[in-house]
Amino acid sequence: MESDLQIPSEHEQTLTAPRLESIDLLRGLIMVLMALDHVRDFFSNVANTFDPLDLNKTYAALFMTRWITHFCAPVFTFLAGTGAFLALTRGKSKTELSWFLLTRGLWLALLEVTWVRCLGWSFNFDYHSVGVGTLWSIGWGMVVLAGLVFLPTWAVGAFGILMIAGHNALDWVRPESLGSFGWLWTVLHVSGPLHPAPGFVFSIGYPLIPWMGVVAAGYAFGTLFVREPNERRKWILGLGIGMTVLFVLLRFSNLYGNPRPWSLQNNLLFTIFSFIDVHKYPPSLLYLLMTLGPALIVLSFLDRGTPRLLRPFLVFGRVPLFYYLLHLPLIHGLALAVAYFRFGHAEWLYGSPFTPGLLVPPNNGFGLPVVYLVWILVVLSLYPVCRWFADVKRRRREAWLSYL
Repeated sequence: MESDLQIPSEHEQTLTAPRLESIDLLRGLIMVLMALDHVRDFFSNVANTFDPLDLNKTYAALFMTRWITHFCAPVFTFLAGTGAFLALTRGKSKTELSWFLLTRGLWLALLEVTWVRCLGWSFNFDYHSVGVGTLWSIGWGMVVLAGLVFLPTWAVGAFGILMIAGHNALDWVRPESLGSFGWLWTVLHVSGPLHPAPGFVFSIGYPLIPWMGVVAAGYAFGTLFVREPNERRKWILGLGIGMTVLFVLLRFSNLYGNPRPWSLQNNLLFTIFSFIDVHKYPPSLLYLLMTLGPALIVLSFLDRGTPRLLRPFLVFGRVPLFYYLLHLPLIHGLALAVAYFRFGHAEWLYGSPFTPGLLVPPNNGFGLPVVYLVWILVVLSLYPVCRWFADVKRRRREAWLSYL
């Protein structure tokens, strides 16, 4: 026996097609939301002036535009783990899956510091400053999962839950208290810059804890997709509701799970904003409960079939990495073209929009209506090429295609 996994029969696999579609659909919706966040980074007229979640400066539409995109990284990461489990139901052995996770994880980490860094965020090849984010954390999460898959699935799930639920208990540990190992704690648990050599900065945007746990929890979650459809949906809905309720109770108590407490504001709306403004860097327990809980509730309904109106989102969900690698250069390139048209120069766009000290023109950027318009245009322009590549992956079975 290879594990506690029960592989579906051929008949059961035929029945499971809609559920795989539901995962692709949720992932596609998340990828489209992700583009909104990145268009805001490059096109908003407040992107370089204040945090959209700063309750002392923001306004409702801007806050919600930023807040809704909080769902992207957790769901993208969680479903990466689920996809790994589902590979077992399609005939991969655990040894084959482990090798794939190891190599694909390293490939994602490499893409983060090459394509995404140079052709996505920065448009330069100056490696004095490197930042790592989503693909970095997912990649190393896959590397860890490559070893975990040889454990019983319940043990992988327990690892993920323990990491997600328990990591905030270690918030008091600071890198400087660990001496020469402080850099490792920054990589694992604390967002911030490292200085590997004079004049070089390596910024950790997504520390590996608890993102590795999110990948592992997603893998264990995949076991629900070998259950009978009605039973599966009840489990997914129950988990989603339970996680959401737990978020509300823990957040209301202000006892555990987030570094910053919520507080009463000048009006009810901003008090709600304070309540749902939870810590992303690194992701707190409450951040993950707040995002993954409602996402599972949505998934339980998407699992009943794909409405015609939502079918285009399946295309993005079937080629998420391909979409991700294209959307950043496209958004950045559009921002560059607009800047040259408006100002005749755009030197601040040859660096990450998060780089401090960039001399950005005071009238740079646009209000939210233009941000949303650019977002829609970006998504529409990516649809044909993503549809083409999804069709290529459907028709062909070369191994390299699974790495995109």
